[in-house]
Amino acid sequence: MTTPPCPLILASSSPYRRELLERLKISFSVVSPEIDETPRTGESPDQLALRLAIEKAQTVAARAPRSIVIGADQAACLHGLPLGKPGTAEAARLQLQQMSGQTVVFHSAMAVIHNGHIQSIDVPTTCVFRTLSSTAIDRYIAIDQPFDTAGSAKAECLGIALMQSMLSTDPTAIIGLPLIELTRMLSLCGLDPLLYASLKHVR
Repeated sequence: MTTPPCPLILASSSPYRRELLERLKISFSVVSPEIDETPRTGESPDQLALRLAIEKAQTVAARAPRSIVIGADQAACLHGLPLGKPGTAEAARLQLQQMSGQTVVFHSAMAVIHNGHIQSIDVPTTCVFRTLSSTAIDRYIAIDQPFDTAGSAKAECLGIALMQSMLSTDPTAIIGLPLIELTRMLSLCGLDPLLYASLKHVR
């Protein structure tokens, strides 16, 4: 088994991102960045997601300068306005009512820091939502409980049934960690998953 050139850290408390990174089968650790995620005045959803992804990576990289650190954030955008994590069933219901029959762009931003060098990108996913009845919305919320998901739609679960269509360059971006771009970035850091993948990969 080939030993990775340096430790890999996921700067995120998201279980969804952890599950996605596990697909690459590279040993990594998880560190929560604990940053203020309040949007700045006039900041667009894509700008917010990219800034937070970079700040998360920078915060953890400052504590582990010899590591490769991945930061990520996601923001949903409806008619130019941000849709955050609902937190409650009532807020999720309101979001899904607003999104019914509409086009929503999910901005999945990511940053990778290695030796002080920052790579960053925003991978958007454009989703057209079906026209949703109140019954369908309530049933979906009860089953998926999407309270910690931007835009109240878990596309990796039953949330896919909310969609009429989805367009992106990366099918994993909508879940929160664009793996196609991540493998490219890691390879530029000397950590090609095809060379360093192992059977026992998470610690």
